Amino acid sequence: MKKLVKNFAHFYYSRPPAHKMPEAFAKINSRNLFRKNSRGTILIENVIFIILNVIFLSIIILFLARQSSGAYVLEESYAKQIALIADYGKPDMLVKIDLSKGMKVAENNKFNFADAVNVDGNVVHVKLRDDGGYSYSFFNNVDLGEPYPDTDENGNYNGLYVITISEKNVLENEAQND
Repeated sequence: MKKLVKNFAHFYYSRPPAHKMPEAFAKINSRNLFRKNSRGTILIENVIFIILNVIFLSIIILFLARQSSGAYVLEESYAKQIALIADYGKPDMLVKIDLSKGMKVAENNKFNFADAVNVDGNVVHVKLRDDGGYSYSFFNNVDLGEPYPDTDENGNYNGLYVITISEKNVLENEAQND
């Protein structure tokens, strides 16, 4: 048994001459797979790959974080919320919608909060920045009037928008049907 262990250790821990190696090991040795110049390239390639992946993922995360808290997402959600309220609202309703996050975004973009929500026919327009906006239509046959921001006792905006839902005029309904 000692002789077998000695031969095993000798085989793995020392390099026998090529004529004593089995053919498979001789072929690997003859290919010279591990050249002196190529030993470090595997490590360098992996490091560069990892660095590029980290840079790419950080750019994606920054983009998503900026978009998720930005004006576009709020414009879209507010326009859809107001359209849903118009679709399910009954005439003679007064609705107050909390747009406080939108007010902060509009202030950061130096945009007038009083111009944030507009209604044109059956289309709701929400705009929290100068170069953008989002429009969404509703289907209920009601008039939303002119939405306006609610103010406190001092005349400062409190983040709420007031929308009055009323019945459309009979003359408007006949004009649309013709």
